[in-house]
Amino acid sequence: MDKIVDIQNISWKRHGETIISDISWGVSRGEHWAILGLNGSGKTTLLNMINGYIWPTTGKVSVLGKPFGQTDIRELRKSIGWVSSSLQERMKGLETVEDIIVSGKFASIGLYENPTEADVVKACKLMEQLQCSHLLGRTYQTCSQGEKQKILIARGLMGSPELLILDEPTNGLDFISREELMSSVNQLAVQENAPTILFVTHHIEEILPVFTHTLLLKQGTVYAKGKREEMLTGGHLSRFFDLPVQIDWSNDRAWMTL
Repeated sequence: MDKIVDIQNISWKRHGETIISDISWGVSRGEHWAILGLNGSGKTTLLNMINGYIWPTTGKVSVLGKPFGQTDIRELRKSIGWVSSSLQERMKGLETVEDIIVSGKFASIGLYENPTEADVVKACKLMEQLQCSHLLGRTYQTCSQGEKQKILIARGLMGSPELLILDEPTNGLDFISREELMSSVNQLAVQENAPTILFVTHHIEEILPVFTHTLLLKQGTVYAKGKREEMLTGGHLSRFFDLPVQIDWSNDRAWMTL
């Protein structure tokens, strides 16, 4: 299986209004993609379709080699790690950090199964990997926003997913917390057995060198897609945002100014 995500000519309508239209896009094994777009560009709708929470009005979707319509979506989701601000709001504040992480193995909100010793060991290793071992034994509600995001990433990795979706994971973080989280994502992405990562953002400076490709979404359609360096140019992004912008590169990251 070379294609992690294969989307062909999809559209989605809600109450007669077209939300996304004629999107074709593929993600191959070994690639990590950033998805860039303003609010309302269709990013979350596209992610919900990849997760099987909504179905295309037209077109075809296949994820991890499993065509929609011929696949048990609940089983498929066990191979997809998902981190979003909406997920953070659903977590139970009094649960311990390690219980929240272990719950990712079962794709449940709350831990209702009896974890094995191996599960607990894996959760602790993930905490160490994401540099949050100091949170062991803490309750979720006592953690900072940045710490909560790391916990949710560890939770998303608990089931050893083939695909990890990070939906604007830096929302609400200060500059230092954001850079710490981005460093953790970078370290995760370069590991030998790392899952394919889809990283959703509307800040181009968050598109790290480890993201090989970038998808630009605008008003529910694909504006452009391709290798990161080819997408993040002043000309491309000036047309994309409908205003003149300047792109400067520092430490192999693009920074935009008006």
